[in-house]
Amino acid sequence: MSSTTEETNHKTAAPAATAVAGENAPENPLQAKADELGVLGNEFFKEQNYERAIALYTEAIETCPNERFYANRSFAHFRTESYGYALSDADKAIALKNSYTKAYYRRAAALMALGRFKKALADLEFVAKRCPSSKDAQDKYSECKKMVNKIAFEKAISVQHQEKSVAKMCRDLEFVSIENDYNGPKLENGKVTLEFMKSLLEWYKNQNKLHKNFAYRILCDMEALLKTQPSLVEITVPDDAKFTVCGDIHGQFYDLLNIFEINGLPSTTNPYLFNGDFVDRGSFSVECIFTLFGFKLLYPNHFFLSRGNHESFNMNQLYGFTGEVVSKYSQNMADMFTLVYNWLPLCHLINKKVLVMHGGLFSKDKVSLDDLRAIDRNCQPPEEGLMCELLWSDPQPQPGRVPSKRGVGIHFGPDVTDEFLKFNNLDYIIRSHEVKAEGYEVDHDGKCITVFSAPNYCDQMKNLGAFITLKGNDLKPKFTTYKEVPHPSVRPMAYASPLSLMA
Repeated sequence: MSSTTEETNHKTAAPAATAVAGENAPENPLQAKADELGVLGNEFFKEQNYERAIALYTEAIETCPNERFYANRSFAHFRTESYGYALSDADKAIALKNSYTKAYYRRAAALMALGRFKKALADLEFVAKRCPSSKDAQDKYSECKKMVNKIAFEKAISVQHQEKSVAKMCRDLEFVSIENDYNGPKLENGKVTLEFMKSLLEWYKNQNKLHKNFAYRILCDMEALLKTQPSLVEITVPDDAKFTVCGDIHGQFYDLLNIFEINGLPSTTNPYLFNGDFVDRGSFSVECIFTLFGFKLLYPNHFFLSRGNHESFNMNQLYGFTGEVVSKYSQNMADMFTLVYNWLPLCHLINKKVLVMHGGLFSKDKVSLDDLRAIDRNCQPPEEGLMCELLWSDPQPQPGRVPSKRGVGIHFGPDVTDEFLKFNNLDYIIRSHEVKAEGYEVDHDGKCITVFSAPNYCDQMKNLGAFITLKGNDLKPKFTTYKEVPHPSVRPMAYASPLSLMA
């Protein structure tokens, strides 16, 4: 379906694939003005200027409320990953016109982005019944039903196999032999070495695949290593030593290589922390994660990994990582990744003064570092609580707290940051989780820093990437920015579920 097609018959047409403005001639001047604003919003939407489109749809709603403008704004919020706002607007559109199929379609998209597949299925069933001739509607309903059934099945299996671990799964596989014609990187006596990692980077750069024997071994060893680590990992950086913090990578392997080109390979004298969202969206996520896991095994005390909201089952099912692993290896390996991700630490404390987490701060006051240490992280991220907020929350310029536009976590203001830092005797926090035009942003009087390391995110955002370096003696952040580098012609989201593309 065209991204600019105007939906003219809501009772019989398939769900439109994008925002629309008016359909019938307006009956009053306010309606005419609102329709003009809606049409202009559509133009900005087509140009991917979603913030401007949202502003125009909002003005249209304020001029003359209409379910169409709410549905349009819902889609624009969806495109900016503001799934909570997208859900709210879809609800408002349905409240105005409960037969409006496109609003149900928009709501289902937002619900699935939040991993609420059962609720999304009910909306898609409504759309499928209203639009029996729409192949897209029928396909999305069928895909969502499969997803719901799959999740239910896997939950039942997990209850039966509560002792399941990657190590046991690997033993059950009885490693296959390595073919004679395989000339790629090989572990030495089953262990990662620097030579292996250098060979792996070159091997991946040339679009080759690591042998599954070694891939399984890396996963097995990573689970064993991560199980020994706490939920809050403490890092000591010597006075004159450099330490690097990177944000989201999102499967952009060639940009990851560029970071190492600019800043040097990880080593005991060049330590790194990668702050979550290693995978999904970008279509070289397998290469990214085995690179990061390999360096973690090689330098366990000088290379650090924080869990992001995309190191989770629901996100991986929707946004490409599971599909990529299954395509390049197997479903069994995808299941292993889910188990390993559950053991990733949730945050890191640098020199007892800088706290680093993927998302942000909390919905309640007086959260201590001991509270974070006490989190039982071996699970899928919950929809509320400290673990959820560490992975999902975002800063805002206004004081106080409000529900997150994402639909999970919160927005927290400078007063919340200041109180948390004082309570825990910290200097500032570093977090990731949000695309920034310059690759980073400094908020809350320098006390909340965002770093995002995937330039030209999804090949369309045109943002710079960035990383932070600091030294142990003063912990003053220094920012390095960079543009994207060329990559093979595999589009982002190439392995994603069709459900992630339903809007």
